[in-house]
Amino acid sequence: MKLAFSTLGVPGLPVPEVLALATAHGYHGVELRAHPEEPVHPGLSPAERAETAALFRAAGVEVLGIAGYTRVAAPGEDAPVLAEIRDLLQLAHDLGAPFVRVFPGADPDLPREESEAVAARRLGTAAEDAAALGVRILLETHDSHRTGADVIRILGPVGHRQVGALWDVMHTWLGGEQPAETCAALAPHLGYVQVKDIASAEDTAPLPLGAGVLPLTECVDVLSRRLWDGWLCWEYEKRWYESAAPLPGLLSGGREHVLKVLGETA
Repeated sequence: MKLAFSTLGVPGLPVPEVLALATAHGYHGVELRAHPEEPVHPGLSPAERAETAALFRAAGVEVLGIAGYTRVAAPGEDAPVLAEIRDLLQLAHDLGAPFVRVFPGADPDLPREESEAVAARRLGTAAEDAAALGVRILLETHDSHRTGADVIRILGPVGHRQVGALWDVMHTWLGGEQPAETCAALAPHLGYVQVKDIASAEDTAPLPLGAGVLPLTECVDVLSRRLWDGWLCWEYEKRWYESAAPLPGLLSGGREHVLKVLGETA
């Protein structure tokens, strides 16, 4: 498996410095948070996109994915949601990223079946753009649909290879789903896995990998049993927890922990 980290852990850090961290600490890739407050977002000009892609190539680091914030099950018209997804897909294509992350974001006051049908319809439409650009849309286990069983209710009706799943191990754990259950639901659709650690369900501030309660070893084990050999991305949510320890000082230890887990389950 390959290892990446998310720029959510180093908010606002310029791309050259992000790449310096990746190369110094042995990470194969970076997940780029696509937000206007970050150096990389859909508002970049063609020249800025080309420059960013060149920086990654020169560093020998891959752009794992573009982490967007589009909520595909949100109420409202389809057009604005589809436009957001298309912008993210184009950015991913221009940077050479294979994946775009989206959220479910269903309104809890609306019937679940209605929200899921909306999400499936939008993803099915966006899949054609994704196919044309050679990028895959990944629906993350998050917010209204935090387990694999939840996400598959949307992905099943879509039935398109360019639409898959992103497994966030914290949200499936908070949803009470066992790693084997998540893996069984998502394995045919899995793009990559976000790993992290926290102290408890009540305290979700980020911790160094291995320092909390999340079942990282078990998650890697069930993936290995299925011969899955994709990406693990450390999403350290420093952006939302300013008092959390800075990520740069934790990157080497995080990599060592993942390698240890992989060795134990090999």
